[in-house]
Amino acid sequence: MILLGYNRASILAWFLMNIFYEEDGGFKVGSILTDNTTSLQVENTHGKRSKIKSANVMLRFEQPSLSAFMEQAEKISADIDVDFLWESCPSEEFGFDAMAQEYFGHVPTVIEAAGTLIRLHTSPMHFYKKGKGRYKSAPPEALKSALASAEKKRLQAALQARYVDELCAFTLPAEFSDKLQMILYKPDRNTMEVKALEAACAATHLSAAHLLHRCGALPSTRDYHLQRFLIESFPQGVGFPDVTVEAHPELPLATVNAFSIDDATTTEIDDAFSLERLESGNWRVGIHIAAPALGILPGTPVDAIAAQRLSTVYMPGDKITMLPENVVQSFTLCADKVCPALSLYVELAAESLEILNSASRLERLHIAANLRHDTLEPLFNEETLAAGKLDYTYAPELKLLWDFANKLEALRGKSSDNSTQQVDYNFHVEDDRVSISNRLRGSPIDKVVSELMILVNSTWGKLLADNDVAGIYRTQNNGKVKMSTVAAPHQGLGVAQYMWSSSPLRRYIDLVNQRQIISLLRNEAPVYTRNDTALFAILSDFDAAYMLYNDFQRQMERYWCLRWLLQEQALTPTLSRVAGEGANESLRDSHLTVEVSVLRENLVKLVEIPLVGRIPSLPELPPGTRARLEIGDIDLLDLNFDARFVSAVEVAAA
Repeated sequence: MILLGYNRASILAWFLMNIFYEEDGGFKVGSILTDNTTSLQVENTHGKRSKIKSANVMLRFEQPSLSAFMEQAEKISADIDVDFLWESCPSEEFGFDAMAQEYFGHVPTVIEAAGTLIRLHTSPMHFYKKGKGRYKSAPPEALKSALASAEKKRLQAALQARYVDELCAFTLPAEFSDKLQMILYKPDRNTMEVKALEAACAATHLSAAHLLHRCGALPSTRDYHLQRFLIESFPQGVGFPDVTVEAHPELPLATVNAFSIDDATTTEIDDAFSLERLESGNWRVGIHIAAPALGILPGTPVDAIAAQRLSTVYMPGDKITMLPENVVQSFTLCADKVCPALSLYVELAAESLEILNSASRLERLHIAANLRHDTLEPLFNEETLAAGKLDYTYAPELKLLWDFANKLEALRGKSSDNSTQQVDYNFHVEDDRVSISNRLRGSPIDKVVSELMILVNSTWGKLLADNDVAGIYRTQNNGKVKMSTVAAPHQGLGVAQYMWSSSPLRRYIDLVNQRQIISLLRNEAPVYTRNDTALFAILSDFDAAYMLYNDFQRQMERYWCLRWLLQEQALTPTLSRVAGEGANESLRDSHLTVEVSVLRENLVKLVEIPLVGRIPSLPELPPGTRARLEIGDIDLLDLNFDARFVSAVEVAAA
């Protein structure tokens, strides 16, 4: 048969039956190409063919067209009052076609039946699906609960959207104020506030910290870094409970007067020195260490505090002490006080300063003075020593200790050549301004203190090892430093064994080692035995904490280096006049220029301060080359800075 005037699509529409079917949790329409009873091959409105099960067919129809059918059915579905539909349905399970007839009051058209099915299917709170085209109405209490939950979610979504809008406008939502700590430092991604912040960060292309800073939620960038560290390391806060130290037996009083050498801000004064001339003409040097182990007994509340903190935490302008202030004051070697001390005395030959013998003892000690670096260094330095200027307090004692320190350094096989010495930087923060000073490591002050500390720590380490008393040592082999309960050489220091025992007010390891030394001097059983699990636990905990504290100190030093750059930028005029030829003058921007030393590739270190950074614009220069950079943006949250290469100052020799 030939049908004139009809195209192929019209012919297919004339002969083929259309179906409305369920697939992948939704409803679709298609034209039947092949009917195999249990399965059908259909073609959808886009010409795609697929095979479906006959059981998935909900309705068959000839009219309207496929595209018009879905459009009309969805319109019918949208017009159906779901609450009235729920009220109209029976309590038992029902089919969608029966529900359509009940709702419309007549035998439903195919469009009405499809619309009813779509409405039932898209209202899961009102109707529970029980099978293909079959549903059951939700019980009244369950529906009430579901609707309340949906309304709650709607309100939460609206609130979250408001949060996002406010954050994108750089306004802090009022609800964020009492949750900032959680949002910043321990974000719970299940909370609405964190979800809103993440969405706002994605929209503004800013990090959470930068976005909240723009919103005024971070008035202090310093506090941002500090609080992050405190929440991680001191979740219970940095305050101390009320504690007292244990009373200890009266100790004999030493016949010497001692003096300490410390930084101006030091309050935990662990060490002091004394010097006396013996009748034989020889010298006796005393190295005196504060003895908190006498009053901080294992298992006491103070010991629990120290064991938890493990070390004093240092940062520019502040510190978090390991021990409460009243405990520190009970044992710190403060001037004009008689303090308990663990002392090492070494007798030196009168002329050669060779060590003849040594002895350790527990005693009470009078501290005559606390010498401070800032006032002592102008008097006691290499220049005054070379000139023989000894016209200040403790000058003769310091000169002899200096000579002794040089001898100790030589005995360790170390060079006293200052050409390769490292530079130490001191940060002083006052009124939120920072000053950074530097001095060569190995100055007379440094050398006297460091050499005497190496002597006392290596001597007491040997004392414990020789008497088979457990201790915690610092060892170095092939450049790797580690903590160990076994006495072993420290190659970097050039000693056969080395332990930390000279800072018991500031490090828990030193306090533990001091307990062992005291028990040995008193002929008592040691607090910790060899292979004691408590000793290994202390070592492990201290290693982890000490690494964390040092990382934080370096981070805060970098922060204050960047603050120093900002201070210097503030002192640099924004505009400077450049005289031109004739009567005219021009204006140009003026920026902070700094000098750096190339470390490798594009990595540089500022000459004046201990700040390291990568400079993409830096040309290929040999390590050691001096160059000038122009400082750009400074980020106090990410702790980074931008800079532009200006010129090379001095090219390093090959």
